[in-house]
Amino acid sequence: MHQPVKKYIPFHQIHLEHRDWPDHVIDKAPVWCSVDLRDGNQALVTPMQKHEKLRMFKTLIDIGFKEIEVGFPSASETEYDIIRTLIEKHLVPDDVTLQVLVQARPELIKKTFEAVKGAKNVIIHFYNSTSTLQRKIVFRKDMDGIVDIAVEGAKLIRRLTEEEVARSGMNIRYEYSPESYTGTEQDFAVRICHEVMKALGATKERPVIINLPATVEMCTPNTYADQIEYFIKHLPDREAAIISLHPHNDRGTGVACAELGLLAGAERIEGCLFGNGERTGNLDIVTVALNMYTQGVDPKLDFHDILSVAKVYEECTKMTIPPRQPYAGKLAFTAFSGSHQDAIKKGFDFMRDTGCEYWEVPYLPINPADINRQYEPIIRINSQSGKGGAAFVLEQAKGYRMPKAMQPEFGDVVKAAADAYGDELDEQQIVDLFQHEFIDCTGKYKLLERRFDYSDEDAQKEANRTTFTGEIAVDGVACEVEGEGNGPIDAFFQALKQVGITGYKFIDYDEHAITGGSNSRAICYIHLQKPDGGSIYGVGIHNGIVVASLLGIICAINRAENQKAGRQVFVPERKK
Repeated sequence: MHQPVKKYIPFHQIHLEHRDWPDHVIDKAPVWCSVDLRDGNQALVTPMQKHEKLRMFKTLIDIGFKEIEVGFPSASETEYDIIRTLIEKHLVPDDVTLQVLVQARPELIKKTFEAVKGAKNVIIHFYNSTSTLQRKIVFRKDMDGIVDIAVEGAKLIRRLTEEEVARSGMNIRYEYSPESYTGTEQDFAVRICHEVMKALGATKERPVIINLPATVEMCTPNTYADQIEYFIKHLPDREAAIISLHPHNDRGTGVACAELGLLAGAERIEGCLFGNGERTGNLDIVTVALNMYTQGVDPKLDFHDILSVAKVYEECTKMTIPPRQPYAGKLAFTAFSGSHQDAIKKGFDFMRDTGCEYWEVPYLPINPADINRQYEPIIRINSQSGKGGAAFVLEQAKGYRMPKAMQPEFGDVVKAAADAYGDELDEQQIVDLFQHEFIDCTGKYKLLERRFDYSDEDAQKEANRTTFTGEIAVDGVACEVEGEGNGPIDAFFQALKQVGITGYKFIDYDEHAITGGSNSRAICYIHLQKPDGGSIYGVGIHNGIVVASLLGIICAINRAENQKAGRQVFVPERKK
């Protein structure tokens, strides 16, 4: 059955003769206001207990919020109590403002003023619904009736403010929200907000926060930006207002609405950590702030240890952050695709080799270390992974810088093991796989003894001839061998012929130190051509680079012989 799409009314677009917002950029942070303790808390299956609210409040302070909406004190004794606790126990820093929410109803407004007595800085945030649908269905009032509700509430708030300031000197500011702003006719939204500003005595020196909420997200982000720009351009006494946004996420575009709303001229944003809130949530402040950070804009919020913030959030709200949540999700910096893994590895190599001033790593818009995420889990390996991913993990875990030409060979080993294992492989399993396949590689041959003699005879003869003498075990039987060649590796290959090892050709090797100091060790990657023309790699580790090379040659030959004999794939141990 087809969905009955014709029963929905398309959103009415905003007429702007010229849109300025598409030409703007976000170049500074807005004023942030957290509504985690109010809007976020009311949306929880199990609202936060008092100790959880206090822990969340402290976390918000540590992050850097200077305006925090702490509750709806006239709604319940629980809400009232948390505000009194914050004030009476002196838990609010002098530079932080408590924001309290109240409907534009006289008895609720009076209760709210009682709740904030003794506070230093307060924002009285009041609202009433203004949308066409709310007027029609809920309030059954015309526009004038809705304006009267707002203005009468504003007058009472102003009178109570003047009394409180005269009594205590409290710093009280005002915020007004035309609730369901996105569903309100724009000219009416401008009218009611301006009437409220006049009733509150708003001036350039004492501006009123005019909060324009997408109480329900009803349109595309560009249309929301059009609404904000239209409102700002038509609001009289614009300099006497601070334009604030409160986006929800019903259409899944809350972050985009906030960013485009800032382009349209908004100066302040309300939202919650990780987008908690009614229905599909409020704006995710973490994402908007860190998006700014990736553009070189200081968000003025501290998320340097994002996982610690996430831990507090999950423990206090009993909500779970999705694994692919931007920045904080478990998989936010995980690449399964082989091509992505390879590009990420090359990006890290580029950063290391060039000392680049700027962050330039494909697929990672932010350096995970900047928010205390670790490099090690960025790449995760499964049967779909490419050659670069395993090499990256190995380098991060052990410092082994595998040559590029060797990476496909080890990638094939990893894919075979992942297929047999039936799951992704973690860092330790990748290390174990490399150790088993290359460093602990066993087979038909083993180097037991070795010695080199070097000659530097008459210049007319071949100079720098090297003789290798030693013992090679063949299927456990020790055999004395000797060979002479043009350098240690050539001499070793000549000696190997005496135990029947022929047809292998030396192609190349790479080496680097893996430990520092006087007892440093070297790792050597040996590339050989097999008798059948194929390619094979071996690895050797030793204090001496020459011995490491010999061990790598034996490793490569044993691996080739094992492959020819049809050796079974090594399967890592199961994770406990």
